[in-house]
Amino acid sequence: MTVKRRIAALTMTGVLAFSLLAECSSTNTLMIADQGIFSAGGTVTTSDGTFDVDNYYTSREGSTSHVDHANVFYQIPEEENGLPMVFLHGYGQSRMGWMTTPDGREGWSDMFLKKGHSVWLIDQPRRGEAGQTSVAGTISTEPSDQTWYTQFRIGTYREGAFTYNEGSQFPVGEDALNQFLRQMTPDTGMDSVSGDQNIDITVVAQAVAAAIDEVYERTGKESILVTHSQGGMPGWEAARYTDHIASIVAIEPGMAPAADSESYAAMLEQEIPVALYYGDYIGEEFTDVPAAGMWSMMASGADAFTEAYTAAGATSTVIHLPDEGITGNDHFMFQDRNNDVIADHVEAWIQANEK
Repeated sequence: MTVKRRIAALTMTGVLAFSLLAECSSTNTLMIADQGIFSAGGTVTTSDGTFDVDNYYTSREGSTSHVDHANVFYQIPEEENGLPMVFLHGYGQSRMGWMTTPDGREGWSDMFLKKGHSVWLIDQPRRGEAGQTSVAGTISTEPSDQTWYTQFRIGTYREGAFTYNEGSQFPVGEDALNQFLRQMTPDTGMDSVSGDQNIDITVVAQAVAAAIDEVYERTGKESILVTHSQGGMPGWEAARYTDHIASIVAIEPGMAPAADSESYAAMLEQEIPVALYYGDYIGEEFTDVPAAGMWSMMASGADAFTEAYTAAGATSTVIHLPDEGITGNDHFMFQDRNNDVIADHVEAWIQANEK
């Protein structure tokens, strides 16, 4: 599909607004009524002492630092008829993952814009455009592409080459693989040298909640929160800090909330509908997929959560894509070649489960 883009400047009530016109050979023109970037949440730290203005370049006494916020890029379509969608990436990622695919096809952010949703794409605290941190991390330079490629159930690495799982929907080719692996983004506050994923879930959750509150201030609407992987955990926790979550769509979350947790209680009190999506190659029968067993344990946690949550009167659905006839998907289903099919499935769930 050929896509041509141009920026049209429109003057409205003395304010210069920009509309992005995406002319697609197979679709109608997508018109963006408004777009921008802002920071949400975070704190301000202050060092001891008094700032020395005469030595301003080297003085750090009595100085402040604005840290631990979320950075949000948003777009609002002219033909808006759905709830806002707030997207939160996973470990080692940024909002880029929602915006494109390794082979340059349309990402979920454009797809859901065309479905009438405004999109609000978060870089979580200490990641990407929100890298300013109150905690000094140690970023490792140790190579790890093969580890994550295998963990993400795309394939593995054998005899000096990346492999693909049988029937894989992941974009094929060296160029696509190069683009995908270059999406990895370090966390500035994490001690990645030790191997511990010491991401502060509370810091992230509070920033995500602040972003959702800002969306509500700007639009008057509650948000659909879409999370991925590690982003799933602060996604559940965000319900403790905002009451403006319309629903949660969790794409292979790192874990589901336990029934005795504070995040579970907050979600249940607000009766937030939940969908948990899982791809292919999960289960002990996939003996040639090293991470299949681990992901099976994670998916079983989603089943336990759903059983408790629905028994308490709320809505939760666990969607295993192969059971829906959608096969070949890995941990990055929103970047796979059939990401449009999965986006349609998500949209159908949203329409059926709006509060």
